[in-house]
Amino acid sequence: MVSLVAIGGVLVWTLVAYALRGADRVNALDVLLPLVASGALLLRRRHPVAALVVVTTASAAYYPLAGLDGPVIVMAFVTLYTAADLGHLIAAVAVGAVALLAMGLGETGGTRHVDDSMFLMIAGWVVAAIAFGGVTRNRRAYLTEARQHALDALRSKEEEARRRAGEERLRIARELHDVLGQKISMINVQAAAALHGIRKRPEEAEAALRTIKDTSKETLRELRTTLGVLRQVDEDAPTAPADSLARVDALVAESGLDVRTELSGPLDALPTEVDLAATRIVRESLTNVSRHSGTDKATLTIRNASGNIMICVEDDGPGAPYDGGSGFGLLGMRERATALGGVLEAGPRSEGGFRVTARLPLSRPTNGAR
Repeated sequence: MVSLVAIGGVLVWTLVAYALRGADRVNALDVLLPLVASGALLLRRRHPVAALVVVTTASAAYYPLAGLDGPVIVMAFVTLYTAADLGHLIAAVAVGAVALLAMGLGETGGTRHVDDSMFLMIAGWVVAAIAFGGVTRNRRAYLTEARQHALDALRSKEEEARRRAGEERLRIARELHDVLGQKISMINVQAAAALHGIRKRPEEAEAALRTIKDTSKETLRELRTTLGVLRQVDEDAPTAPADSLARVDALVAESGLDVRTELSGPLDALPTEVDLAATRIVRESLTNVSRHSGTDKATLTIRNASGNIMICVEDDGPGAPYDGGSGFGLLGMRERATALGGVLEAGPRSEGGFRVTARLPLSRPTNGAR
């Protein structure tokens, strides 16, 4: 649009000047130079430096050589602005300076086309055109950068939201596995014991059924608590089930195993997340002994020392072939330990049986380790 306006203005001016001044004052350059400058102006976006050189050269030659005083220089201002706007600032400054020097003292037939005051005005317009082109380029670059920063921030926010959602899904999966998987496995073990002894040893069957009742009641309570937290329908609901290493005796009793327990150091008033993770690891490990070891005996060692909770659960049963721990139980235990900056190892013992060991730091590491 700017190119067409400038070209139209120059051509109209040339025709008007030609009509007013007469053919005796007009030569071929009065028409040729504006046409050359107009054609180059149309290519100013594709070839800004080449168009700048052609238009400014035609403008500088027009005033000393042509017979009319037309506004061809307007097209030079447009190409200077365009070159600076497209990033060719040095070329715009150099060509503008050379053009000013070339047209500054040009005279034809005793007529001075550019006197001192006009020269200063033209120089000011040249500087203004170049400066305005540089400003618009900088503003466009700033807006592009701001837009990119906004897009990056939005993308980062979306990635953070996806990451948090993924972590939350993993946490929910662990909680539901701990609440449902472990307790239902315990109920299954006790139910099998009750069925096995209901006729021969009814007193043991009664104890097993009582354990099933208590375990199912506890499972329902923990499930309601977990779902209440997820739905956020109860502001007073605890953020985690009430399991604690301080109740390790009850935890062992729920397992239905003959467990030899070794405790060392204070196990109450532990950080909530450490206490919960340790309890879940102990419960899952004892559940695995009941389900997979082929024995009803186990050893549980818990030590609070050197700023860590150390847990070891082992048995001497024949067990099933170890597949590397591909199930969700061991995976959930490892995730809990890793989330606190600790470690968990599980595998067969050389002397037979299976062992699970875990180290949970009582405070998060300061170096950002996970």
